[in-house]
Order: sequence, then C-alpha cells, then structure tokens
Amino acid sequence: MLDGVSMDQLRTFIAAADEGSFSAAGRKLRRAQSVVSQTLANLEAQIEVQLFDRSSRYPRLTEPGRTLLAEARIVVNGMNGFKARARTIAEGLEPELSVVVDVMYPMASLTVGVGLLRAAFPHTPLRLYVEALGAVVQPVVDGVCRIGIIGTLPVVPAGFDAEKLLDVPMVTVVAPIHQLASRRRPIPPRELEQHVQLVLADRSAISEGQDFGVFSPLTWRLADLGAKHAFLRAGFGWGHMPLAMVRDEIASGELVQIQLEHYLPQMPALPMFAIYRKDAPPGPAGRWLLDQLKDG
Repeated sequence: MLDGVSMDQLRTFIAAADEGSFSAAGRKLRRAQSVVSQTLANLEAQIEVQLFDRSSRYPRLTEPGRTLLAEARIVVNGMNGFKARARTIAEGLEPELSVVVDVMYPMASLTVGVGLLRAAFPHTPLRLYVEALGAVVQPVVDGVCRIGIIGTLPVVPAGFDAEKLLDVPMVTVVAPIHQLASRRRPIPPRELEQHVQLVLADRSAISEGQDFGVFSPLTWRLADLGAKHAFLRAGFGWGHMPLAMVRDEIASGELVQIQLEHYLPQMPALPMFAIYRKDAPPGPAGRWLLDQLKDG
C-alpha cells in the first residue's frame, strides 16, 4: 500500500497541516472539504498511521503526523525541484532575461556583469529594473521578473530559493554643514532622534509598517536613491549609503562619515541575495549572470 502514496496526497497533507483545518486546506487547493478529508483518510489507511487527531473542532497533528510532515515536505520540495530543473532544461536558453536589482547593489559591478552577459549571450535581451525594499521582491512574486537581487528588504518570501551574492559595505553620512558633522564620537540614539533621517521608501506594500535601519522619528522618505544622495549633499538630513557610492565624496570632504553608537565598531555590511521562485529557477543566461555577480 505504501507504493500507492501519491504526491497529491502529500501536498494535501502539508496544506492541511499548514492551514490548520481541512476546510482552509480545501480553499487553498481549490477543492471541497470533503475531498480533502477523504484524501487524508485514504493516506492514513495506506500508511497505517493516524496523522490527525479529529476529536476537537479543528484537526491537530499527532506526534507521528508531525514526524511524517517533515518527511513529506522533503519529498514534495524534491519533486518540485526536479520538475523545475526539468522545465529549465526543456526550455533551453531564455528568450528574454528579466531581472530586478536592489538599488544598493554596486552599479559598477552590475555594469561589468551585464557587459559580460551581453558578450556571452548576444541574442538574449535583458529587461532590468532597479528598485528598493519590497519593490525588488514584488516583480518576482508577480512573475514579471525571473530573478530578484534583494538587500534592503531582508526577507525571503515562502516558496523562493535564495543564494548569497556578496556583502555591500555601508556608511552613515551627512553634509559638512550638518550639525552632526562635527561629532567626533559615536552618536547615541537620543541625539539621532533630534535630526531628520533620509530613508528609502517602498514602492510596494510588502514592507508596509516595517522599518529597517531607521532610528529617528523625523524621517523624509524618498523613492529614489539618487534623490537621497542629493538631499544628503544638501544637508537636509543624515542617512545610510553604500560606501562605493560616496567614497570619493568622503575623501574630498563633500560628505562626512559619522559613527553611530548602535553600529560599533562599524556599520554592518548589507548582504545581497539572489531570489527566484522554486518552480522557476534561472535558465542558462540567468545562472551565468548570477555567477558573474557573486563577490562583485
């Protein structure tokens, strides 16, 4: 009987465990509750193990059910990976490569990578977006882009694979005319709160209600990194920037690097990850580009 266990049964088992009820699993799978119940009953009969305790209003996983749930996930994820890899091989070279990149990724490194891509895959058009926060993730979730390179939103959505590319050194800067520019010691949060912080705004709703690296209640939110850069130079506030983008201005004195107490001994680097749907991994051109973008 064990040889008759199907992927559909395992997916139904996982959905029921994740959703907390057979009716909710039915909605997720677009099936009637009765079909879900019967599928799970058949599975339990085949493996001769009770997966759910049905004595209360909502079904609860039994101890054996919890153990087998982990195994079911491994089997289903393995099958999903097999199918995705087979699809990639069958499709061959992508007719178009669509990528969305976090605005904090070093543009010089991206330019080099794209130039090498153009030479290696001259007949593969590139569609490239540059965004921040949830606006990097949204096009991949919606299927508009096959690959996303995230950093400012440190969250990988469920159903996605992620692989590390590099770390982006970050610094906190102000204009020489700003009051914080004269501080020679690490600045405590209570002092930062008295000054406007310039931060990137999310063009999507994914990170709504969340802030990353924000220490002041006085914030100006800008949807463009270039505008943030210009506002920092104008002395409108303080903010975090990728070191590569402001290194020359720090050296020339056009911007001043400040140290925050919160980031001692130094501000942590911003990790960059490539993300893509588990059922739609990068094709040959996408995989080649990611290999070029690793470590800058």
